[in-house]
Amino acid sequence: MGLAEEIKQIFQVAWVDPEDPHKGFRYLYLTPQDYTRIGPQNSVHCKHIEEEGESRYVILDIIGKDSSLGVENLRGSGMIAGEASLAYEKTVTISMVTCRALGIGAYLVRLGQRVIQVENSHIILTGASALNKCTCGSCSSTWVLGREVYTSNNQLGGVQIMHTNGVSHVTVPDDFEGVCTILEWLSYIPKDNRSPVPITTPSDPIDREIEFTPTKAPYDPRWMLAGRPHPTLKGTWQSGFFDHGSFKEIMAPWAQTVVTGRARLGGIPVGVIAVETRCVEVAVPADPANLDSEAKRRIIQQAGQVWFPDSAHKTAQVIRDFNKERLPLMIFANWRGFSGGMKDMYEQMLKFGAYIVDGLRLFEQPVLIYIPPCAELRGGSWVVLDSTINPLCIEMYADKESRGGVLEPEGTVEIKFRKKDLVKTIRRIDPVCKKLVGQLGKAALPDKDRKELEGQLKAREDLLLPIYHQVAVQFADLHDTPGHMLEKGIISDVLEWKTARTFFYWRLRRLLLEAQVKQEILRACPELSHEHTQSMLRRWFVETEGAVKAYLWDSNQVVVQWLEQHWSARDGLRSAIRENINYLKRDSVLKTIQSLVQEHPDVTMDCVAYLSQHLTPAERIQVAQLLSTAESPASP
Repeated sequence: MGLAEEIKQIFQVAWVDPEDPHKGFRYLYLTPQDYTRIGPQNSVHCKHIEEEGESRYVILDIIGKDSSLGVENLRGSGMIAGEASLAYEKTVTISMVTCRALGIGAYLVRLGQRVIQVENSHIILTGASALNKCTCGSCSSTWVLGREVYTSNNQLGGVQIMHTNGVSHVTVPDDFEGVCTILEWLSYIPKDNRSPVPITTPSDPIDREIEFTPTKAPYDPRWMLAGRPHPTLKGTWQSGFFDHGSFKEIMAPWAQTVVTGRARLGGIPVGVIAVETRCVEVAVPADPANLDSEAKRRIIQQAGQVWFPDSAHKTAQVIRDFNKERLPLMIFANWRGFSGGMKDMYEQMLKFGAYIVDGLRLFEQPVLIYIPPCAELRGGSWVVLDSTINPLCIEMYADKESRGGVLEPEGTVEIKFRKKDLVKTIRRIDPVCKKLVGQLGKAALPDKDRKELEGQLKAREDLLLPIYHQVAVQFADLHDTPGHMLEKGIISDVLEWKTARTFFYWRLRRLLLEAQVKQEILRACPELSHEHTQSMLRRWFVETEGAVKAYLWDSNQVVVQWLEQHWSARDGLRSAIRENINYLKRDSVLKTIQSLVQEHPDVTMDCVAYLSQHLTPAERIQVAQLLSTAESPASP
């Protein structure tokens, strides 16, 4: 922001009444001498007039000699903003706010998405002192509300604001810790778009059992992911799903019904999304600038296992971030549905829920969704995670103690197993009721006896209705079992929690290795489909391992070992996969040449001449032999 100093020093004022400036002015102008001296073509636009017996140049536009006075600065800021947004799409962007990010600087850190904020730093659009001042332009000593509203920039963009609303992913006490966090985040990320994720030596045995077990009672989901101090054996650790000490949570205070972060599984870096099972409190701060605002912050209760607008937004955001980081994703699904109250709908529940689908549809790395023990996935929350959204990347699994369905059993019974259905079931199963119904079915039955039997039947039904309601709930629940999901092909497998870590390690390792091989195959033959590349891999496996071992293709660990042997082969060892890919490349090139020659036969000789110029002497001899063989007559 600036002013043209060369004009500032010389402009004149045309007053309404030169004797009384308080009556106002009509325009600003330059004298002919000043106008000629400053070089008008570059610095100012004027209109020439004759007034009060002198020549004047009325100022219309001030251009200024410098190129950094006003909107040109904003245009530069806009260009920076566009580049920052593009950078997020093309690579991994991380911002660390160490002191103050102001105006466009605040937008830049958000456009980079991943923000580390040092304590006592600020991310603000306008400073507190500027907001306090009246904006009417006629005074400088009055306040918006007749008082100083904001006491510091912390109220506007400190960590208690920006970490709570999800703009800042983590906060750190100083710059050193911030740089360490950046390096830690980068350690999860491939070095470029063609490289695999960096796998480190695991801090835990890959095949260890998971000690902490989720329960039906609400619990801290971080215990499931990272473990916890043992509740009874002091000084010992109860392990969780991921490698010990590897889970690093991000955006913890924002949208607390969803827990997100990065972790390692057997040394493999992954993005993580889990669900809070406990009820959480959301504090909405009161704004001092709003007289209608409550004097104190409001506390809002949010139930566990439910997507609210903020937690759906958080889920969609991390899915997008992890995809840009080329990290595989693990989702521990445990949602009963989306919140759908008036306030939630007003706060764009539908928009943020749809963003989850958008993010998963575009995800390019493996997505493993697991319904853990005592968890459930119901209704709309299943819909936005279903594997059909991105069948090439998403796989769904369920623990043997989990559930999934449209509604919870109680809700299903309320709609599909009502009282009349319960009565039919009682009369069909209960021997007493069956006997009474049989007696009532007799044609010659006195009215007195009929009424007595009907009363006995009604009393028996009323007695049994509560227990048969429980039977109906159990009946509905049996429709939501993992066995049902697997039989219908909705999930890939039913797992046991204690050994799930080992299964997912080998599954994920296999998917990552297969992705590398398929990527190379598609570079050789871009026209191949996913099904073709998958069947091609299986055929290569059978060719190298033998038809007798074809059944081992379903063993993740065996296939990982085969891929490592034949894909990552070093020190001169034979690589069957690379040999086959080289054949594919050769065939693809030959087909391309053949197609071009057929389309343009007039350049055939030119192609031969060009190729002959690049042959080695040995290759020319070989070509000559081939030609002579082709010209010689066939033997009798």
